[in-house]
Amino acid sequence: MSQMKKAIITALVGATALTASPALAKDLRIALQSDADVLDPDQSRTFVGRIVYASLCDKLVDITPDLEIIPQLATSWSTSEDGTAITMQLREGVVFHDGTPFNAEAVAANIDRSQTMDESRRKSELASITSTEVTSDYEIVLNLAGPDATLMAQLADRAGMMVSPTASAAAGTDFGLNPVCSGAFSFTERVAQDKIVLTKFADYWNAEAIHFDSITFLPIPDTTVRLANLQAGDIDMLERLNATDLTQANDDPDIIVDSAVSLGYQAITFNINNGPRGDNPWGNDKRLRQALSYAIDREALNQVVFEGAFAPGNQPFPSTSPWYNQSLPLEARDIEKAKALLAEAGFADGLELEVQVPNSTEPLAVMQVVQAMAAEAGIDIKLTSKEFATLLADQSAGDYTASQIGWSGRVDPDGNNHPFVTTNGGINDSKYSDPKMDELMDAARVAGSTEERKALYDEAMTILLDDLNRVFLYHVNWIWAYNSNMKGFTPYPDGMIRLENVTWEE
Repeated sequence: MSQMKKAIITALVGATALTASPALAKDLRIALQSDADVLDPDQSRTFVGRIVYASLCDKLVDITPDLEIIPQLATSWSTSEDGTAITMQLREGVVFHDGTPFNAEAVAANIDRSQTMDESRRKSELASITSTEVTSDYEIVLNLAGPDATLMAQLADRAGMMVSPTASAAAGTDFGLNPVCSGAFSFTERVAQDKIVLTKFADYWNAEAIHFDSITFLPIPDTTVRLANLQAGDIDMLERLNATDLTQANDDPDIIVDSAVSLGYQAITFNINNGPRGDNPWGNDKRLRQALSYAIDREALNQVVFEGAFAPGNQPFPSTSPWYNQSLPLEARDIEKAKALLAEAGFADGLELEVQVPNSTEPLAVMQVVQAMAAEAGIDIKLTSKEFATLLADQSAGDYTASQIGWSGRVDPDGNNHPFVTTNGGINDSKYSDPKMDELMDAARVAGSTEERKALYDEAMTILLDDLNRVFLYHVNWIWAYNSNMKGFTPYPDGMIRLENVTWEE
């Protein structure tokens, strides 16, 4: 082991090593790339928050590794012939962590909260639900304005996470300080930028599948430090192993590496009209955003930062996706075209662009390469590094010009598009607005066939790649590394860590 690695491990033992209490059989320690934002499914938006929710908050439905929708708190469902009503049968014998029973009234209360709470980011995801009808203790009907091909996929994510109506009513917008759900583990403690601790819930409906007494999530932004901690035994698992660390991890006999192709993307998001800071050259003139896109060599970016492990991208889905618009392939870098667009927009001598970037290893490396590429076209990128939750808060508030940020992806293509590009989209931090885009995105939600939906998304991509409120960069592979004593982990393309039937064998 190198002296540098020893020094890193020694320095971090006091800060990150957690010793399980003698009363606990096993505390599973998982290192996250960043800290989660607020732990309220209606208000939150971070990827790592969803990893925590996988153990904290059960959903109405879940997915298989092959992206099939399967039961979780809803055991079955049926859709009316005209597509305007979904009847759900609910799992009996389930309670929330505070003892409140889970039933149809609880589902109705959750949907109402998601749709009406001012701070909710789930409104657009559940917009098709016009009312709910509790037909028995464990049956509920979701009445829809019209057919919605996306709804079940939404209910397999945060929009379908069930929180205790008792706790949420009492806490209001402060619910995230002490979240109460019905998952396998209950909330115990949180120290910002340090740890989130969950404890096994004894009354969990599927308790026999859970084999850890607690989970501690540790935000460790530096990928090298995360791997060093894993090799030292201070953590048991890490998410998002750096592609450049694959060889080192694979060569360690005590470490298992698993991966899955992501559903999402990484991009640079621009402030188009989100408050006063949206009134800037980059937000006002799409030619500047087009120029930046032409200045970037995405193939080279993938090779330099990720040793070719990821996939260059120019759309919200990878080129292997059935939703990818093949008539709009990834274009080669074109510095002269970039310079011409800058000149056409009145910036022949170049201009500055401030980009906020997460303070973790890979995003910083990505933007340093983009920075160098853009400079050749006359674009002077200034990088502002921020803790991820702070970056998100500033982006949401409109306190940014551009932001390097990704999206973990959703089962249905609506989830990679509608909330980002429709006028009232729940996470449209650009405040991008185009009536035609709204029309296409809304129509894709109710189209009667996959072919119709594909045609609508293809047309939308033509507009999207011209307006470029997001300049897409690449698509990741999720890479996990964990102690070889951990058995039964299954990689999922949504990047979540599901612990059902995962065991620890010394």
